[in-house]
Amino acid sequence: MAAPINVVVTGAAGQIAYSLLYQLAAGSVFGPDQPINLRLLDIEPMMGVLKGVVMELEDLALPLLKDVLPTADPEPAFKDAAAVFLVGSMPRREGMERKDLLAANVKIFKIQGEALDKFARKDVKVLVVGNPANTNALICSHYAPSIPKENFTAMTRLDQNRAQAAIAARLGVAIDKVKNVIIWGNHSSTQYPDAAQATVEVNGTSKPVPEVVKDDKWLNEVFVETIQKRGAAVIAARKMSSAMSAAKAAGDHMRDWWFGTKPGQYVSMGVVSDGSYGIPKDIVFSLPVTIQNKQYKIVQGLNISSFARSKLDITAKELEEERAEANTVLQQ
Repeated sequence: MAAPINVVVTGAAGQIAYSLLYQLAAGSVFGPDQPINLRLLDIEPMMGVLKGVVMELEDLALPLLKDVLPTADPEPAFKDAAAVFLVGSMPRREGMERKDLLAANVKIFKIQGEALDKFARKDVKVLVVGNPANTNALICSHYAPSIPKENFTAMTRLDQNRAQAAIAARLGVAIDKVKNVIIWGNHSSTQYPDAAQATVEVNGTSKPVPEVVKDDKWLNEVFVETIQKRGAAVIAARKMSSAMSAAKAAGDHMRDWWFGTKPGQYVSMGVVSDGSYGIPKDIVFSLPVTIQNKQYKIVQGLNISSFARSKLDITAKELEEERAEANTVLQQ
């Protein structure tokens, strides 16, 4: 049995964490042979709730879970961390401008970035789930200069899962028959869910999704808008944001980062742009990646149509604006 690794979850008393923690403790993310120590970080007023979460983790009686530390202090939380789920963030409230949301989150992710820089392992894998996830990841990385910037990612796997499920439903096939749907850009309503590169297995043969759907209007309009607005639709119905599906996506993202992608398949992750596909450098942009040995590589050479290019430009512009607003806050 391997030595335990320290896994951090922030916002640990919240809804997403509640669904995520069981996956982690049961071995669904890091595998059935990897013991873990959970480090649960939240704000002081949530410590009472977190105490109840810890009781439940104890009552699960899962053999892989070796130790649980609930805390409001970033230092013990991030000490020797191997993997980090930054779930906690300031949620957008009614009437709140984006710059106000960014200002609140800059403070949170500055503190967490500094703590990661001081206390975490230098090969730590950091996944930002809390919104605005892409720019929060950029801020966090900025304040952890001793950790490679490629070790900071933002979650767009939920959007990828949604897109894959929507295409499978449209075609009446099992979800695992649809592969290589891409989410480009920001985890926001400007993201571009792209089925042009996707394939679907029909009667044992892999075919391009557009060829099987045979409806460009649906793919370019209904499908795109449905995925872009899916989070808002869940909130409207549930009166709370996505939690179970977000937690599942966070687990999917980290598991693939840990174990790698299957041959011929890629996944979408918010990563620091290197200029691929004409995307501005140094914004965290969702791109298709393959993963081996815990290192991801941006998939190169995909054909970008003029329609797709227009969508990529819109979401890149939003991320540049977010970065500028965050930098303004940082300089205050």
